[in-house]
Amino acid sequence: MVTGTLTILGHYAFVLFDCESSHSFISSVFVQHVGLEVEPLGSVLSVSTPSGEVLLSKEKIKACRVEIANHVLDVTLLVLDMQDFDVILGMDWLSANDASIECFGIVCIPKVISAMKASKLLSQGTWGILATVVDTRESEVSLSSEPVVREYPDVFPDELPGLSPPREIDFAIELEPGTAPISRAPYIMAPVELKELKVQLQELLDKGFIRPSVSPWGATVLFVKKKDGSMRLCIDYRELNKVTIKNRYPLPKIDDLFDQLQGATVFSKIDLRSGYHQLRIRDSDIPKTGFRSRYGHYEFIVISFGLTNAPATSCDEPIEDVTLCRLDVDPTVVERLIVRQVADDFIDDDDEQLSHQSRSNDDK
Repeated sequence: MVTGTLTILGHYAFVLFDCESSHSFISSVFVQHVGLEVEPLGSVLSVSTPSGEVLLSKEKIKACRVEIANHVLDVTLLVLDMQDFDVILGMDWLSANDASIECFGIVCIPKVISAMKASKLLSQGTWGILATVVDTRESEVSLSSEPVVREYPDVFPDELPGLSPPREIDFAIELEPGTAPISRAPYIMAPVELKELKVQLQELLDKGFIRPSVSPWGATVLFVKKKDGSMRLCIDYRELNKVTIKNRYPLPKIDDLFDQLQGATVFSKIDLRSGYHQLRIRDSDIPKTGFRSRYGHYEFIVISFGLTNAPATSCDEPIEDVTLCRLDVDPTVVERLIVRQVADDFIDDDDEQLSHQSRSNDDK
């Protein structure tokens, strides 16, 4: 038994879709309740119910409009004294509309006809509606179509090509007076971590980011698991950071940045690929980055994660580039900073850029 609630002449009705019924019926109680107009049948029709009872139908509602699955269809309903349902749609309606009953979804769907049959029906004066489906989803942005990417392909590589060129200002590690070199014994690692350590050390050597060291400084190394399950190599520079003179560079405040963006609707974001590794360490300070591992003693030539003052330097360097760019109108090629290719970063009108403001307001 397939039932449902449909709209009959603008009124909700409890409907039974009955393949065993030869005709379609409407409850006399529903007719009186809604106030529908009826007309007499040419002759009295005897109707046998499943319980064996015989009911008589003397009236009908012609061209009664039934709404189903966003379709409006006409049906002639015979008035019958029944109590369980407001309307019964029988084989006369199902056959006339080429409808099939999908029992799994408990819906009644008019059968789809071919284009030739539709053309024939339209030529005979059948009422038709033309509708089109429009894909409102935003098309995926292709980075290759961005003019800036095409003009400067060397700025958007998949990986850093190697050691960055020398810049005017290198990262310095200024120590408190009287500080002696600090060295710690390596942490114990599991076999899987030792295997990963060997791989990542070789990658850093191949790229020129680290080199073998004989420095008296020796930090320890450990791994931190990322969200995707991979392991990030971290150097424990906490002892070095304790004796490093802190850089009081004024990092930009998020509220100030949003004040400058008042009225803006489209945002562009440039995310430097491994930004720390694009900034070199001052030659005299390279030995201070020394770290000890199972596979040898190494030191960083570029900024490593975990060094104090690194955020201020990494923030100051791009800002200086942008200041120069405003004169040259060429922000991406100043000193050839390498940028990650993220399509949504170039033209972004969503709320991601404004999420900090929402969170800060919540905290207040």
